[in-house]
Amino acid sequence: MTHHFPVAPMDAHNQRLLANVHPSDWKNPTPAPRYNLVVIGAGTAGLVTAAGAAGLGAKVALVERHLMGGDCLNVGCVPSKCLLRSARAAADARAGERFGVRVPPSVEVDFPAVMERLRRLRAGMSKHDSAKRFAELGVDVFIGQASFSGPDTIEVGGQTLRFKRAVIASGARAVQPEIPGLTEAGHLTNETVFNLTELPRRLAVIGGGPIGCELAQAFQRLGSQVTLLHKHAHLLDREDAEAAAIVQGAFVREKIQLVLNARLTRVEKRDGAKVIYYEANGKSASVTVDEILACAGRAPNGEGLNLETVGVQYDRRDGVQVNDQLQTTNPRIYAAGDVCMKWKFTHAADFAARIVIQNALFFGRKKLSALTMPWATYTDPEIAHVGLYERDAQERGLELDTYVKEFKQVDRAIAEGEEEGFVKIHTLRGTDKILGATIVARHAGEMISEISVAMAAGMGLGRLASVIHPYPTQAEAIRHCGDAYNRTRLTPTVKKLFQRWLAWTR
Repeated sequence: MTHHFPVAPMDAHNQRLLANVHPSDWKNPTPAPRYNLVVIGAGTAGLVTAAGAAGLGAKVALVERHLMGGDCLNVGCVPSKCLLRSARAAADARAGERFGVRVPPSVEVDFPAVMERLRRLRAGMSKHDSAKRFAELGVDVFIGQASFSGPDTIEVGGQTLRFKRAVIASGARAVQPEIPGLTEAGHLTNETVFNLTELPRRLAVIGGGPIGCELAQAFQRLGSQVTLLHKHAHLLDREDAEAAAIVQGAFVREKIQLVLNARLTRVEKRDGAKVIYYEANGKSASVTVDEILACAGRAPNGEGLNLETVGVQYDRRDGVQVNDQLQTTNPRIYAAGDVCMKWKFTHAADFAARIVIQNALFFGRKKLSALTMPWATYTDPEIAHVGLYERDAQERGLELDTYVKEFKQVDRAIAEGEEEGFVKIHTLRGTDKILGATIVARHAGEMISEISVAMAAGMGLGRLASVIHPYPTQAEAIRHCGDAYNRTRLTPTVKKLFQRWLAWTR
C-alpha cells in the first residue's frame, strides 16, 4: 500500500508514525451488512465521531486515505507546538541577561536535534490515533479513497459500505497561492515544512495569519532570517487590532522583516536561490531567500467523494454546505470539521463531532451556533479570544462596556518580565453579561478558558470578581476586570446610601 502523504525523513520515528496511522500491511476488514454510521476522514472530527458512536454501541466504519490523526497530529498542532517550544527555549536563553543570568555571546540551535525531537514526540502521540487502536475500539477501519456510489453506499478499495447515516469529515489542505513561478521555484507548506532537517538561512513566509505568524517567529528564533509578506496593513488582521499590534511589535523587535500591503507578482529561481518580486505601498521590490513557506489559508477536501451522487452541495471555497445541526443537503449525511466549518480548529472539530453523534444517531437538535468557541494564536505573546469582537457587536447592533487590565499593572507579569499585553472583556452595555474577551499574554491560551467557562455557564463578570485567584498569578487580571465592573455599580447615589448607613451605625 503506497503512502500518499509526504513524510520525511524515513527515520525510526517516522516509520513508527506511519506504522500507527497508515500501516503498510493493513488489511481492510470485510464490511458489515450495514453500518449505523460510515465516517469519511480520520482527522479529529472523524476520530471523535467514530470512537464516540462505537462507544455507544453503534456499528461504525471509518475511512481514511492518507494519515489517521489528520492535520492536527501530522502537520498541524502537534508538530508546530513542538517546534514552537524549541524556539521559545532559544529565545529565553538569549534573554537571560534580563534576569541576571549570564549567557554565552551566541546561543546555538541544533536544528536537526529540534526536528528529531519533533518527530519523536509526534510518533509517540500517534498511537492514540492509530488504526490498531480504533479497531480495538470496535471501529471497522478502512484505508483508501472513499466515494459515494449510491443513496446509501460508499465505495472504498473495491468494497461497498452500506450506511444508515454517513459523516463527511475529510478536512482541508493548504491553499496553493496563485503567484507566477511559485510552483516552478518550489515552496513549503505546513504539510511539508516539518520534514526539514536543515535550517533555511533565509526564509520567506507568505501570509500573516495565525499559521504564518507562528512559524515565522519560530524560524526567526531558531536562526533563520525571516521575511514575512502579508497582503494587509497589519498582521493577524482578523484579531483585535490592539492585540495584533502587540504581536507585530514583538516581531519587529525580534528583527523579522515585515513586508505589509504586499502584492506578490512573481517568483524566480536564480543561482540556487529563490527571488520573490512584490509591490508594496506603491513601490516594487524583491527579496532573495533559500526557502519559501506559503501560509495562504486552507481549502476544504471535497473532491473525489462523488458528492453529487448523493445530493450533497459543495463549494470549493466554503466546503460542504451544512445547517446549524451539521446536516448536509442530504438529510442522511452530516459533516464536521474543516471540510464544512469556518472554525478550523481541532477543538472545534472535536465538539462538532459530538453534535453529529447526537443528531445523526439520536434525532437530536444540537446546534453548532450554541457552542462557546475560544481559540488561540500561539505566537509569543499569544492571542486568545472567545465570543464577540467589538466589530461583531457593532454589526449586530449591540452596545458594549469594555473592561481592560494591562499586565504592566499585574505583579506576576512584572516579575516574569511579561508586562506587555492585557485582558479585555466586553459585556452587554449596563450589565455584566460577558459577550467576548481577548487576552494577550505568553500563556493566553491557558487563561482564556476561565472566561469561556463563565460564558458557557452564564456567569457574569461581577461573579468572576468573587472567584479567589492565587496570588501572584497573571490570571488575576481577569478578576481585576470583574472588580472594575463592580466599581461601576458604586454610583454616587449608592455611595450616599452607604455613607448614611455607616453614619447611622457608628
